[in-house]
Amino acid sequence: MPAIVENYDVVVVGAGHAGCEAALASARLGMETIIFTVSVDSIALMPCNPNIGGSSKGHIVREIDALGGEMGKNIDKTFIQSKMLNKSKGPAVHSLRAQADKMAYTTEMRRVLENTDHLTIRQAEISNIITDEDNNITGVMTVSGATYNCKAVIICSGTYLNARCLTGEMITYSGPNGLQAATHLTNSLIEHGVEMYRFKTGTPARIDKRSIDFSKMEEQFGDERVVPFSFTTNPDDVQIEQVSCWLTYTNPTTHDIIRANLHRSPMYSGVIEGTGPRYCPSIEDKVVKFAEKERHQIFIEPEGLNTNEMYVGGMSSSLPEDVQHVMYRTLPGLENAKIVRNAYAIEYDCINPNQLYASLEFKNIHGLFSAGQFNGSSGYEEAAGQGLVAGINAAMKILGKEPLILDRSESYIGVLIDDLVTKETFEPYRMMTSRAEYRLLLRQDNADMRLTKKGYEIGLISQDRYDWVCEKERLIEEEIVRCENVKVGASKDVQALLESYGSIPLNTASTIAELIRRPELDYEKLAPIDPERKPLAYDVIEQVNILIKYDGYIKRQIKQVEQFKRLEKKKLPQNFDYAEINGLRIEAVQKLNKYQPMNIGQASRISGVSPADTSVILVYLEQLKYSNPDLFYQLNGHLEEEADGK
Repeated sequence: MPAIVENYDVVVVGAGHAGCEAALASARLGMETIIFTVSVDSIALMPCNPNIGGSSKGHIVREIDALGGEMGKNIDKTFIQSKMLNKSKGPAVHSLRAQADKMAYTTEMRRVLENTDHLTIRQAEISNIITDEDNNITGVMTVSGATYNCKAVIICSGTYLNARCLTGEMITYSGPNGLQAATHLTNSLIEHGVEMYRFKTGTPARIDKRSIDFSKMEEQFGDERVVPFSFTTNPDDVQIEQVSCWLTYTNPTTHDIIRANLHRSPMYSGVIEGTGPRYCPSIEDKVVKFAEKERHQIFIEPEGLNTNEMYVGGMSSSLPEDVQHVMYRTLPGLENAKIVRNAYAIEYDCINPNQLYASLEFKNIHGLFSAGQFNGSSGYEEAAGQGLVAGINAAMKILGKEPLILDRSESYIGVLIDDLVTKETFEPYRMMTSRAEYRLLLRQDNADMRLTKKGYEIGLISQDRYDWVCEKERLIEEEIVRCENVKVGASKDVQALLESYGSIPLNTASTIAELIRRPELDYEKLAPIDPERKPLAYDVIEQVNILIKYDGYIKRQIKQVEQFKRLEKKKLPQNFDYAEINGLRIEAVQKLNKYQPMNIGQASRISGVSPADTSVILVYLEQLKYSNPDLFYQLNGHLEEEADGK
């Protein structure tokens, strides 16, 4: 019988967190989409810690939601504990983190995929990408020989490509959680000229809850008032009874056992070839690299409401089973621990992301996009953010529209993608707040006001949701103006309130805004002396307080962004040979030819391109206006028009 041949607009390879967002975005934009997975039971799987969010990662989840993605909605339905991290610090680094019910999360996401129009789920392994003579994607082929013709392919293979799991001397050629690895696609990619890397990550053991003595651990509670991830979730709907997590510590005995068995760890015996994540090290790495520390924090976290499996956060390992058995039992509370699943390291194939445009399309294979750990990143949230962008841009390419390019000044997703495509990546990339230059503007609380308009223009945000954000902005602006103009005098009530918060008494009248800017005060604390204020939603009040209190810092950062934008607007030609520009250093020519930056700003961030090189390129662009005016105005004509308008 002849092999199966089917036709789709978009093919998504892999159904992890990147694949789910990519497929949903593509399908919701009207593309006939098919998503392939080696196992439908692995859809939105959480093979490592079943949590969403955390420092900087919580920002990404809220940005995904503001653009019309699904992750925030899904975790709001399935979390079992939620916390706002870094509350003692400024709002720029506040980050939501929620522990998920692992099975509920994957079940709920699968339900969403299965009930989305234009989206088909298929359990099969992709073995080949198919292109025409001009390197345009035309389809994919499965191991069984079935062909799926398409206009765009998005690879979201996660940690499955040529994966192998290592626990000491035991090596299993499988994907995470013992699932089938994908062993054929790498060869096809290499044949198409794709540069591949080999990375590694790991996960700790899972312990039977009944064997843990929690009395020897510190109990960790969720927030009393839960803040949802999705801007569409009613906060009252997520005030649930939360489960506890627990904190314990390693000790010198733990460390002695690890040191005595390093020669049996694949990481230190030379068996592991891939590079691991620097910012999420194994317990072996912690003990070796931080030898002066007598203990390390270990979090014991539930995997769900309907299982006794507990996740041992902070203690991933590739040590042999017998060593793990002794090692984990040295921790307070785990003296009689029974291991349900051993810790393991996993190696997998991924790409050098420098081969991608900021749209996440391959530079040399038209219509081929990629996202997630396949791009050399780590983390569920980083994967989902890339998947959403790749899904949108695959649809935009087919529709003949401009791609969605998020820059560093408007989103953490923009920082993530820009870092991947412009900087050299020799280890799994992890997002951190310190990577964002404009993090005071990129707060998790204002993601809806930063990005909802973009989601609406793309077609993933409804009219009603967009209208509410516009109304929210109006209410915020109106209330800020009122606070800047309403004055309170040095009355007895005012002085008493100020004294109650340890604030300096007034000698003359002051505006409400001036009082909000005092470190010890805020908008809500001043309610008793501000009777004219009208009832406002919590998220409006939050923005009013932040925008008034940090007004000077925010204005300073906005000026920095304006300077950044000027460089981002200066476009550069694509597929250009930078050797034609006199005055560039050899290293700069090599790097610029490799990365093919879209604009001056991106060029300036490439490792090996100095400020002097950037100046030379700016001079070249100015000369281009006279030597090749057609090309100049094709690239930057709009800048000239703006200048004329001023």
